[in-house]
Amino acid sequence: MSTVNSTTSTTAADVLAGLQKSSKATSKTDDAQTRFLKLLTEQLKNQDPLNPTDNAQMTSQLAQISTVNGIDKLNATLTSLLDQSQSSDALQAAALVGKGVMVSGNTLALSSSKAYGGFEVASAADKVTVTIKDANGIEVRKMELGAVDEAGVYNFAWDGKTNNGAVAADGKYTVSVSATRGDTDVKPTALTLTTVNSVLRSSTGSVSLDVGSGGTVALSDIKQIL
Repeated sequence: MSTVNSTTSTTAADVLAGLQKSSKATSKTDDAQTRFLKLLTEQLKNQDPLNPTDNAQMTSQLAQISTVNGIDKLNATLTSLLDQSQSSDALQAAALVGKGVMVSGNTLALSSSKAYGGFEVASAADKVTVTIKDANGIEVRKMELGAVDEAGVYNFAWDGKTNNGAVAADGKYTVSVSATRGDTDVKPTALTLTTVNSVLRSSTGSVSLDVGSGGTVALSDIKQIL
């Protein structure tokens, strides 16, 4: 994988690559059509005068070339659309470098007695509870966040205080979120705040984001940009 460092260079490279691929696809389509017509012409030149090609067979062969040509053009169009989509993804991803994002995860980093996390729910909930544990799995703090009115992504802040009012040590903690609506568990997803360090592109053109500690996520994995 290679790292994208510049939005401008990414744009130029992607546009040039897209044009080149589109040109090659068009050339292949034209070549296929030319070969087909050439073969058909030779067949007509060398047909038996006493048994010429009938109209039905000629119509069938012309339909074949139309089908082949249509498939080639469709493939070229789909390839061009895919290239444009990948270029757009690369540009969007490059704009996120250095920004904080919320992605699925259960880690919570406490620094200077401040930590920020989030959660996503698929529906409204009457009660949301966040439980924070230390590296040994011991509960440090439980926070009742109340109700949320609709589905979506929500944030919370931890002031570093434990359940007994003491100040927790800076470091990494884990967080879990529970939410209910009446007697129903709405199964929220815990989100972790992280920073986009760089953009990675695979040999096939797919885009992913380096969010530190060896972790990578796709653009679709980002739940919120801060």
